[in-house]
Amino acid sequence: MSRILPANEESIAEAARCLGAGGLVAFPTETVYGLGANALDPAAIELIYRAKQRPRSSPLIVHAADTAQARSCCSEWPAQAAALAAAFWPGPLTLVLLRNERIPEAITGGLPGVGLRVPAHPVARSLIEACGFPIAAPSANRFTRISPTRAEHVDASLGPDVAMVLDGGPCALGIESTVVRIEPEGVRMLRPGALPRRLIEAVLGAPLLEPPPGREREGASADASPGLHARHYAPRTPTFQLFEGQALPPGAGVALLRSPRPRMPSEVTVLMLAQSPREYAAELYARLHEADAGQHAWIAIEALPAVVDWEAVSDRVNRATTQA
Repeated sequence: MSRILPANEESIAEAARCLGAGGLVAFPTETVYGLGANALDPAAIELIYRAKQRPRSSPLIVHAADTAQARSCCSEWPAQAAALAAAFWPGPLTLVLLRNERIPEAITGGLPGVGLRVPAHPVARSLIEACGFPIAAPSANRFTRISPTRAEHVDASLGPDVAMVLDGGPCALGIESTVVRIEPEGVRMLRPGALPRRLIEAVLGAPLLEPPPGREREGASADASPGLHARHYAPRTPTFQLFEGQALPPGAGVALLRSPRPRMPSEVTVLMLAQSPREYAAELYARLHEADAGQHAWIAIEALPAVVDWEAVSDRVNRATTQA
């Protein structure tokens, strides 16, 4: 089991010492819990990949205490980066910029860009400040499984592979950050996330360039962003999308719904989710963890509206229900 500690001044100081010694610590952000290591220490970064069973081709995001620390990790700071950082940091936006020599190649899979973010969660920021160095932190779970939004989710997924979890309560936003890359042609969406596209475009005064495929060119060493595998954020239980008029399969299952369905079979457990995209996002992973923990034959997730405000959670549902 992981050692779960309340996130107070004493435990944050202990976690900072652990990270400074090259260890791993799970901690809350406003999006999901992260599995943190010293972003400047290649040996510590390797521990993240081992604990998550994550391929080295899936890059990591570097979390900084403030804009100045983030800028110390990249070799350029274009006007678009300055505008977006001023508008959305601290918060759930990751900017991909050219890395400098401080950032090990292991973080980016050999790609020239590094994902940088200043989290808004007070525990995350206090931890980074206590460390004095940026923290590399993907979600604190086995690779492609459901991201954790509570401390107990981390323990259930990683167990003894992470010795210490700072418990800061449920994550407010519930899905990962939005990832964009600054390019000469404009700003490109790499992964939709907790910060809606329309807010980013309002600051830029221009539409975002569309996402690339996971590997943008033949022979590329890594994916353009975390979270781009076809099957991701996925329960162990077989999971599918439930479209309007579609019948449920036989047997005991769990249905995650936004609106009640009349005459549900008695062997089906119904878990309700919110009507708004933001509230739905905050609940989704916790409901999937709850459904996956039971002895069920299947999980059904009601299909979501095909509109831009649902872009990020639709991406998570699509990947969670893609068959391997």
